[in-house]
Amino acid sequence: MAEMKELAEKPRRAVVIAVQLSEVGATEFESSLAELKQLARTLGVDVVGSVTQKRGSFDSGTYLGAGKIDELKKLIGVRPKGPRSKNKAEADTDVALGGLDDSFPDPIADTILVDHEITPSQARVLEMETDCEVLDRTMVILDIFQRHAKSNAAKAQVEIVRLKYMAPRMRETGKKDRQRGGIGGKGTGESAIELDRRKIRDRIAELAEEIEAMDAERQTQRSRRTGQTGLERVALVGYTNAGKSTLMRALTASEVYIADKLFATLDTTVRTLSPPSTPTILVSDTVGFIKNLPHGLVASFKSTLEEALEATLVCHIIDASDEGWQRQQKVTDEVLAEIGAGAVPRLLVFNKIDKVAEPEVVEARLREYFPDAVIMSAKRPDDVAVLRQRLVDFFSRNFVETELLVPWTSGGLRGEIFSTCQVLGEEGEETGARLRIRARKDVVERLQKLITGSTAPG
Repeated sequence: MAEMKELAEKPRRAVVIAVQLSEVGATEFESSLAELKQLARTLGVDVVGSVTQKRGSFDSGTYLGAGKIDELKKLIGVRPKGPRSKNKAEADTDVALGGLDDSFPDPIADTILVDHEITPSQARVLEMETDCEVLDRTMVILDIFQRHAKSNAAKAQVEIVRLKYMAPRMRETGKKDRQRGGIGGKGTGESAIELDRRKIRDRIAELAEEIEAMDAERQTQRSRRTGQTGLERVALVGYTNAGKSTLMRALTASEVYIADKLFATLDTTVRTLSPPSTPTILVSDTVGFIKNLPHGLVASFKSTLEEALEATLVCHIIDASDEGWQRQQKVTDEVLAEIGAGAVPRLLVFNKIDKVAEPEVVEARLREYFPDAVIMSAKRPDDVAVLRQRLVDFFSRNFVETELLVPWTSGGLRGEIFSTCQVLGEEGEETGARLRIRARKDVVERLQKLITGSTAPG
């Protein structure tokens, strides 16, 4: 039992394989490869090697060409199969029985990670050739999402995408189980795989109903927030691991989960800007974006990303220390456009400037091209204070300044005035308090109507 536990806890090791297509530049290719390795680290997989190839197109049968498949097998250390060794389990049995030379080194990896989405047949051939589990880029991302989903909504959304991805990749496991009949089946001619796929369709329909109910509840909560006077909303968006959660914690003085991993959080978090401002500003953190994020995930997390759509301001967080930040910026822009948030006002925030080799040079260059951007480190309080002030300034840019004479008999209005307006001064008069305020025009007009109504003869 102890030996089995040790085997179960042994970390997974993987070899990454990737094809550089002719239209893909070297920088973009290397960035994508590095990103896959970081995804693997998030999944707890140790990458021990890689095999790459330049081709005009993917090999339809094996993804890589035949020569690269041989190179991959040599790198992994695939054991030669004799007449009695049909698969890895049988090969291990042969070794134990002395059927093979037990001095043959163990394979260096048990997993193949592919930097593209591959077909089910390509995955099966790679598995047979290497005796390794094969995960393409989409499957790696789905595994990460499944592990990191915390709320019921996120779990359901991830499960739907995973089921849709897995359904066409199912295959029969044995001849004797090819057909099932009886209760619950379509008839004597329904195969096992057809029955399993029907169960998947039923489960997807069930999850879709659950998500619809949860979406309705979230919409009610959003409507409630929207109906509260004096509340403004800003959404933090950007590439995964750009530092959104760290910035969220710094701006709101709240305990938000932070980890140096891709997709550390999947659920939207909404907190109030701290110290409190007038108007009150709600800050929401959203799921991060990534190159080739499966379309199904974008669609299923649309309810989460709608925080950006409903926000008055989008803060686009960019990791200034990442050499591929321009590509990441493009990915984020494309996703925002896809969900209909492309026209929402945007503030660029270049984060992690403290991790740049020559911060002064990089900051000067960024300010030249992006004069309105905030260049900062979320770990420096002074920088966070600058960003906070930019947010307050944005939401008060259309404020009008006026005076309100609040009758002493309408003291109940004072709390609302102080929560929705910037009170610049106050003087007492015979009939009431004269307040000099700055606020949105619609807020001022509503307060004036309330005051008029409270003083009208009853």
